[in-house]
Amino acid sequence: MARDAGTALIALVADVPPLALIQALAPLACATRLVLGFADASAALGAQPCDLILIEAAGTAHAQGIDLIAWLRAMPEHARSPIVLLADDVAAVRYAAVAAGANDVMARTVEPLDLITRVANLLELAFLRRKADHQARAMSRTLEQAVAEAALREREIIRRLMLAAEFRDDQAGDHLTRVAGCTIAIAEGLGLSEQEANDIALASTMHDIGKISIPDAILMKPGLLTEAEREEMKQHALRGYRMLNDSPSHLLQIASDIALTHHERWDGQGYPQGLRGTEIPLAGRIVAVADVFDALISERVYKKAWPPEQARRHLEAHAGSHFDPDCVAAFVSRWSDITVLIAERPSDTSAA
Repeated sequence: MARDAGTALIALVADVPPLALIQALAPLACATRLVLGFADASAALGAQPCDLILIEAAGTAHAQGIDLIAWLRAMPEHARSPIVLLADDVAAVRYAAVAAGANDVMARTVEPLDLITRVANLLELAFLRRKADHQARAMSRTLEQAVAEAALREREIIRRLMLAAEFRDDQAGDHLTRVAGCTIAIAEGLGLSEQEANDIALASTMHDIGKISIPDAILMKPGLLTEAEREEMKQHALRGYRMLNDSPSHLLQIASDIALTHHERWDGQGYPQGLRGTEIPLAGRIVAVADVFDALISERVYKKAWPPEQARRHLEAHAGSHFDPDCVAAFVSRWSDITVLIAERPSDTSAA
């Protein structure tokens, strides 16, 4: 924060006590710290920040003064502190001093009023910069807090959408949890970061959100669907996308891609768009593998649950046709994690 001149700390560096300089600065009522000898200046100033550093270099000592300026500028504590060099021959040293990092070069015989004016201006600039830095840090903390709160809201939205899906089918919860766990395994097997894997997994829990638009007579039908009913069921992909895609949320954007594309096939024979290969977003390709695997190991009204090993072999047999072969390979590479997930969340009941 900004301070008035009376609370400022000025460091004075000189070979001999700069009595004239001290007397000239007296009207500012600043705290001063006197450092005698350039050889000891580095250790004396050390890591203690100052509001202003005045270096008096008499005669041939200007070279030592310039070296000290360069050293100070390399120190984080003094990198931005105003530094003024007072020398006998200003013209001879100005360029080198400024190149080393000095803010100003003045004659040692400067008029006291001129010195006070320049010092006061430099202190004011230093204080204003410090205040701006303080405000910037405060704004950064506020922004970080806002981002964290937004992320929490995103996850809250997703959690409530998951609850909406579970209201339509009380067995959807375990299915979504297993799909999310398989999604993390595949994403990590592909080399995605932990954050990317977690984001896709969380978004995957909404892959079937569009099914809330499907009539109960079709969604809950205790038997095979007719062709017309299957076509109606397929609409859940596009409807889920429409529910999610207009959101500015990063997670909901991923979720909208997954909702739309998790029934696409690597060979282009999927729905709703008939996308092929890498035209399908990676998140959709990952969830396609996870979703089909869980559907295979889950009991349905029209089939028994498959053993996990049989379901894995099915994925491997259809890699390159139904599924992205890299996603299947990643799934298989994390098979031990998958078996643990299945043991913790057994799929021993029918899933929608």
